[in-house]
Amino acid sequence: MRGSIPNYEIITPKSLAEALSLLVNEPQKWKPFAGGTDLMVMLEAGKLSHRNYLNLLPLQELRQIDVQEKHVTLGALTTYTDVQRNPVLVDEFPMLCQAASETGGLAIQNRGTIGGNIMNASPAADSPPALLAYDAELELSASRGVRWISYNGFHTGYKQMGIRDDELLTRIRLPRSAAPLVHYYRKVGTRKAQAISKVCFAGVLRVEGNAIEEVRIGLGSVGPVPLRCARTEDALRGQTISDDLIEEAIKEFSAEVSPIDDIRSTRNYRLRVAQNLLIDFLTPKSQ
Repeated sequence: MRGSIPNYEIITPKSLAEALSLLVNEPQKWKPFAGGTDLMVMLEAGKLSHRNYLNLLPLQELRQIDVQEKHVTLGALTTYTDVQRNPVLVDEFPMLCQAASETGGLAIQNRGTIGGNIMNASPAADSPPALLAYDAELELSASRGVRWISYNGFHTGYKQMGIRDDELLTRIRLPRSAAPLVHYYRKVGTRKAQAISKVCFAGVLRVEGNAIEEVRIGLGSVGPVPLRCARTEDALRGQTISDDLIEEAIKEFSAEVSPIDDIRSTRNYRLRVAQNLLIDFLTPKSQ
């Protein structure tokens, strides 16, 4: 049953400072939203339980892409279209650009935001695996101050995050790499376009000589939260790629992921696909 619009209150703060003031002065009353692409789905289904919303989308101060020597920093309201149009992101963070291009259709990409994709906290979201593989950091802002945290570990359970009631996600920071990296991103869904992922795999790899010097792997749709595969990375780092190493990595990888059976897929299918993607990521042809 569709929700009734008059039952909801939406206000648009004039600045980030005003938004943060509302959050601290009226605790737990206001729920922030950005593009509203997921919120409208919940409204249409009659499942939107919260009644009071802060519309953040007009806050241009949160929609900047800042390129510095060591980092690229994205405002939380950076849209998927903004990501795809930025030449530095296209060149140095292609997995994030690919994730943005595979999220919904053009209308969703024009309005949906990277910060909203994180804060919606869906384990099947497209950008979190890429952000995990790129070792992203998050800026959380409140009236009392600002703190930076690693994105890895931010999601603590299904739809649960390490953010306080008076905080907003304001920026996402990506470290730049001077060394050439292999970037590997695969989204597996029922169809090629506008599908929710059954498995989403993002990995970066740097090999020097015959040894793996750098490796990071992010996964979506294989557990209650987007997953950074630290145990698998540890099994690979410093090793020479071989059939035996890949076999050992698959064992660690299979112990880390915990897919479920649901309406979109089965646990066994997700696990097998994820294993195959890991193998493809590590084979010489993907390098």
